[in-house]
Amino acid sequence: MRRFAVAFVTTAALLGGLTSQAQASSEKDYSQTTKTDLTTKIIGNNTYSVYSSMKLVKVQEEVKTKQKVKEKYTVQTKVPYTKKVAYMVKGKKKYKTVTKYKTVKETKDRWVTKTVTKKVTKKKWKFGKKLAASTDFKYSHVQAKAYKLRNKTRYYYIYVDGRGVGYVNEKAFALSSAKVVSSISLVNNSADSVGFNAQDAINYVTDSHGSLVDNDSVEISCKSTKLRISDSGYVSSQKAGTAVLTYKYGKAKATAKLTVRSDAKEGISSANLAGQDTDLADNLTTWSASDGATVSSSDTSTSLDLVNSSNNYWATNSAGTEKAANMETFFYHPANLSVAGSPIQEGRVSSAVQGIDIYGQDMVSTNLDSGYADNREARGHMVNYNLKGLKKYNWQLIPSTKLSFATWLSYIKNVKVSPYMKLGHGQAVGSTKKYAYVVANWNRSNNWANSQELLRVNKSTMQVDKIWTFKVWNGSSKYPRIFLNADVIDDTTIIGLFHNASKKRFEFWKITRSGDKFTAKEVAATNSDLVSNSSEVQGFVWDSSFDCYYIGFNDYLFKIKAGLNDDASDAGKLLNYYQFSTGRETEGLASYKGELYLNLNHPTETLKFDHIK
Repeated sequence: MRRFAVAFVTTAALLGGLTSQAQASSEKDYSQTTKTDLTTKIIGNNTYSVYSSMKLVKVQEEVKTKQKVKEKYTVQTKVPYTKKVAYMVKGKKKYKTVTKYKTVKETKDRWVTKTVTKKVTKKKWKFGKKLAASTDFKYSHVQAKAYKLRNKTRYYYIYVDGRGVGYVNEKAFALSSAKVVSSISLVNNSADSVGFNAQDAINYVTDSHGSLVDNDSVEISCKSTKLRISDSGYVSSQKAGTAVLTYKYGKAKATAKLTVRSDAKEGISSANLAGQDTDLADNLTTWSASDGATVSSSDTSTSLDLVNSSNNYWATNSAGTEKAANMETFFYHPANLSVAGSPIQEGRVSSAVQGIDIYGQDMVSTNLDSGYADNREARGHMVNYNLKGLKKYNWQLIPSTKLSFATWLSYIKNVKVSPYMKLGHGQAVGSTKKYAYVVANWNRSNNWANSQELLRVNKSTMQVDKIWTFKVWNGSSKYPRIFLNADVIDDTTIIGLFHNASKKRFEFWKITRSGDKFTAKEVAATNSDLVSNSSEVQGFVWDSSFDCYYIGFNDYLFKIKAGLNDDASDAGKLLNYYQFSTGRETEGLASYKGELYLNLNHPTETLKFDHIK
């Protein structure tokens, strides 16, 4: 009884309280910034202005209103009165009463509606300078962690490629949107114990405010008569079939068609080349990041201070000739392309580059923290630089405010950042005029027989538009070939480098795609580990102009004959090697039209070979 009595007695007070809250809500000061977690935003197709600032300011305005006022007015009325009037009748005076009227003025009050002008103080939103259009940042990495509310619409303060810019209407973002790879083609692989991770097909999924949704939050379902998706989100490729994958989050929805190809023998080949002897001494050794002997890509500290001078390194060749090769700074990469301290991998565009490739005026890099590159599902971002707008030094400052806004804007229009994507080790990368590619293999797989994943990125949007898997076996699944380093040399060909540690040799494989089918052939072999202390390869590329391979370690570069363009009789022959010292980790090689490039980490710097003998 007591509980109900209390409720009954306080009803009036409760209603009063609700009224008070409603009044307080209507008077809320929306000029205050609402903070959120730092999130990645996806720019949509609609164009909205980005303003340097926005704030509620008090302004005085003349307002015309209609108002009822009391006024006096005069009314004239005729008031009757009687009067005796004399008149004569037969000489006698008589009287009669007649009615007369007189006009009387009377003052009265009345209410009238008048238009009056008065000054009132109002709060009004004032926007700062228009800095840019939202679509200027469509291919940039955009983040936000606060907004202001205007007329029930959120205006987010955005950071672009790490630099704070300004406020934009959230309608500029891709709201409740999903973009996935529409076509996925998997090799039939009875030995693949893991399968295809359906999350790899996600370019992005956003919530109702345009924020990137964590892949684990996306509901993925599989419709198929033969294929199933596991509770952990993997689709087995051990038998042929087709499926439609549906990706959903809130109102966002997208579908992808997945096919497991029918030929179970696809990718089975033979490694039967004798290989070329190198006559290398057994004492060639190099260091790795795990040695802790020098700065490496595991160090993520990068200065935003401008480096305005080039590095110049000389290399000694196998004959002992000093200055046999010269490397000079070609480009210092931006210190980072995300807000400093971004807490999650999805939002962080790492300054650590694992691989590069150059084609024409484009240079692509795979950016992910080196420690995370060891993860089986290693993901990061691919960055595409337009070299026409390249500034050797100044681009380091992109995430800072040390550049004028106009200069900064001109730089970032030449930089495209992919959505968060599967990269694997990040050193099996290549590009063509239209596409960039990455073979996203796990560098701790210990040469397993699972399928290898090839992702194709459309360079115009920097989104993954096609995924294949392929396998390369030497006779059977007992002898797989996993390529941690590869060069995608055109839209249908991959050159893969395989270190056969048990036989102390390097094998070179040509993997060719026809439609969705892959065939593999060993095209060269070198009977040597090249270095004797089992250090990992840090870069691999085919130079098409001179028809040779380059294999890079942290302070060695080996030149091997390829034989892809002409006589392949001595393919795999060691032509030369070069020893150099940069004090930093080599992370990727690239070649275009006879020019050779080597990438270093922290600060990330791409070197160009001036000459190499």
